[in-house]
Formats: sequence, structure tokens, C-alpha cells
Amino acid sequence: MSFDLDLLKNLMEFNEKNSPKFTLFVNDTSYPISSTSITNSQIPVNEPTTRGGVYFSDKFAYKMKCVVEDLSIVPLLTKKMLGPNTEFGELKITTQIESDGKSTTVELFTNLTNSVQTPTSIELSMIIVKIKSL
Repeated sequence: MSFDLDLLKNLMEFNEKNSPKFTLFVNDTSYPISSTSITNSQIPVNEPTTRGGVYFSDKFAYKMKCVVEDLSIVPLLTKKMLGPNTEFGELKITTQIESDGKSTTVELFTNLTNSVQTPTSIELSMIIVKIKSL
């Protein structure tokens, strides 16, 4: 991982206590996210590796699950998902957190690994690949 772990841990803690508003950006269109969870969990590889020659995977990853209720996003996600598609793209997510009494905008960049659609929403499972504060 080549990102600010302190910032990520602050975001995870702030998310648990405050439920900040997250916004997903796909093709210059913003979509509000209705719920978000961020966890650190194991990836099913025995050692750090390049997966399929397409992206790098460590043994552990920070994962994010989000629910988007605007189903107009569904056709836009086809070229963003990892898997057989080698031309996947990163998804950008932004939010505001407070740290030391200051409001900070945080940008997360993720790889989409899975999506589950219901009649009213879509749940996105992602791996965080970059995080930065603005």
C-alpha cells in the first residue's frame, strides 16, 4: 500500500462514530452513497502478488462497501469492475471528516470487485487503492 494509513484510520474511526456523507463519482457524475463500511481484511493470496498481470494484491487490503440508491449508475459500472475486464477503472469517492477541530476533504480511489443489485439499490464492494486529503 502506498497511501497515508493515518488518514485512512482517522476516516475509519470518524465513519464509525459520525456516519459522514460519501459521494461516488463515475464519468464526471456524482452519486450520493447511503451507507458505507470500511474494513481491513485478508485477501485470498498466500503472498503479495500481481493478479492476472493486471493489478497488485497484498495479503491484506482495506475494503469498502457502499450502497447507492440511484440505479442509473448500473450501466456505468461495467467497465469499472475487476475480473475478466482488463480495462477497469478506479472509482473516486469523496467525504468530509473532522480531525483536530478542522474539516478535511478526503478523496478515496477504489477498485470495484463486486456489486449486488436489488430493486431499489446497488451494493458495491471495493478495495481502496489510494487515499489523500485535500
